[in-house]
Amino acid sequence: MSDEKGRCPWGAGDPLYVAYHDKEWGVPVHDERVHFEFLTLEGAQAGLSWATILKRRDGYRAAFADFDPEIVARMGDSDVDRLLADDRIIRNRAKVRSAVTNAQAFLAVTEEFGSFDAYIWRFVDGQPIQNSWTTLEQVPVTTPIAEQLSKDLKSRGFSFVGPTIIYAHMQAIGLVNDHLVSCFRHSELGGRS
Repeated sequence: MSDEKGRCPWGAGDPLYVAYHDKEWGVPVHDERVHFEFLTLEGAQAGLSWATILKRRDGYRAAFADFDPEIVARMGDSDVDRLLADDRIIRNRAKVRSAVTNAQAFLAVTEEFGSFDAYIWRFVDGQPIQNSWTTLEQVPVTTPIAEQLSKDLKSRGFSFVGPTIIYAHMQAIGLVNDHLVSCFRHSELGGRS
């Protein structure tokens, strides 16, 4: 069941979800900081609701230098301890440390491929996968491509990048268009019924 605008059911109701659904989710990302932001936020979400993370997004931006991977990669133990006292973010030591080690791995990928963008988009041959789901129940929680990407990220030193997290990441950054065909964003993002 969708709302009057034909929005995906999960993207209706809460103003944070509506804005995220209508303006960001599924839009192809080619900005390095946005890539790092979504990797960090998706990892922080593990075991929590996306609403919890969206409510803390500004806090994460402040805590993690507006998601500048070069600054985050240089954070040490004292920075981690400081962040664990910051109630604007999820205060979980493993997740905070993960942001730092992921920044380091992110920079290594950037060095190898020229950009993280070039690295990640090659998993979908440079074009978003266009799905045609009619119900939320049809949308998978992971796919073989997400499993392959997850495995590759882990081999490069990333953490909190399991297949389910990575599929959510692929949806968020537009590697895949999983808006329902009844949603107005589906066709706006290149989907066909």
